[in-house]
Amino acid sequence: MATETRAPATSLRRTRAERTRRLFIHLGLVAFGLIMLYPLLWMLSSSFKPTEEIFRAPGLIPDTFTPGNYTEGWTALQFPFHHYLLNSAIVVAGAIIGNLIGCSMAAYAFARLEFRGKRLFFAVMLATIMLPIHVVIVPQYILFSELGWINTFLPLIVPKLLATDGFFIFLMVQFIRGLPRDLDEAARIDGCGHVRIFCQLILPLSMPALATTAIFTFIWTWNDFFSQLIFLTSPDMYTVPVALRTFVDSTSQTSWGPLFAMSVVALGPVFGFFLAGQRYLVKGIATTGIK
Repeated sequence: MATETRAPATSLRRTRAERTRRLFIHLGLVAFGLIMLYPLLWMLSSSFKPTEEIFRAPGLIPDTFTPGNYTEGWTALQFPFHHYLLNSAIVVAGAIIGNLIGCSMAAYAFARLEFRGKRLFFAVMLATIMLPIHVVIVPQYILFSELGWINTFLPLIVPKLLATDGFFIFLMVQFIRGLPRDLDEAARIDGCGHVRIFCQLILPLSMPALATTAIFTFIWTWNDFFSQLIFLTSPDMYTVPVALRTFVDSTSQTSWGPLFAMSVVALGPVFGFFLAGQRYLVKGIATTGIK
């Protein structure tokens, strides 16, 4: 009888210990999340502060609430800020379309076709992932300058159509390799060639990988500063990252309030696009074997 009484008590203590452990884990995760979110919250708070108060009172609650930073920042530059948002949208749309077309075709070739030098080309493609952009930016600039593409969106869009992002090729290759080859054989029996198999079979089944590619392309291209600064030289062609840089003046006082306000505006599309495709992103990464 004593043994039966002792067993539930032991089980109860274990349950309480497990709940306490989970509580501390969740509290730790919440604290870590707040630490990670603090810079974003500070920027959001600073967008409603006067410029002279931002660094004098670093708290999150503004002493003087200044929503005029948004209207001032929207018209502070040579063009209204929606002009730069539109430029970024054009570049991002072209980059997404280019990566979806170019990388998916290259991935299908590596995953389904047999040709001489396939393993070598695949290894070279993987090696390009580790190649810093600073190594190739000078040859690219010389090439695009000879083509007359400097100060246009073409250097930022056309390379995407040529499958220059090895990461997305690898991601799609891993996904396509996970699709049963019996589907291809059944399609060939019905008289389908590689074009119809790719367009009508592989692409619809690869929607999670395609969505993952689109989301990462959007975020990376929208936030890309270096390439856009190199290839876009006139203010009317500036994208959002380059336009935000013009708020910082090394010779006079920087308008920090409007800068933070427009930075918050610039983050809006990134958060919206990420939240809209989050479930596809998780599914796409989980099914490609990337840890």
